[in-house]
Amino acid sequence: MYQKYKNVEIVKPGGLELKDRLVGVQRVTKVTKGGRAFGFSAIVVVGDENGVVGHGLGKSKDVATAIAKAIEDAKKNLVRIPLNKGTLPHEQKGKYGGAKVFMKPASEGTGVIAGGAVRAVLESVGIHDVLSKSQGSSNPHNVVKATFDALLQLRDAKVVAKQRGISMEKVFKG
Repeated sequence: MYQKYKNVEIVKPGGLELKDRLVGVQRVTKVTKGGRAFGFSAIVVVGDENGVVGHGLGKSKDVATAIAKAIEDAKKNLVRIPLNKGTLPHEQKGKYGGAKVFMKPASEGTGVIAGGAVRAVLESVGIHDVLSKSQGSSNPHNVVKATFDALLQLRDAKVVAKQRGISMEKVFKG
């Protein structure tokens, strides 16, 4: 699922205290010869609030089962996100479908300035101070995936130094 991203650390759920956040539940309809068949689709974000996060989609005929399936799917897609003292290491843009998300690190005490689906993802990661803007599509599925696109592109200073083949001091001087 995360093949296009470099430096992504995929995490196994064993031993983690994961908290789940329900982003949205949609009632879906299938029109058949005998009438309408209703079902539910749920999108959930799980995280340990310490840099590990995942998202999942579940579908079922009833809401509770759809949410349970979404949580199980999210636990299969956990990744580690680099954090810098409760905020992001640098500003980043993410895009998925028609949804665009911009995130910028903020000073301590700012809080999570984000709406809806972006807020659920950032709080699950464990980010406490961030400024963000969501543009384009407000479809929760696309907004969550755009937020993940931005988060998965983040790199901490150690990774940047290693990729450039220079010391940590040179990273901050340049």
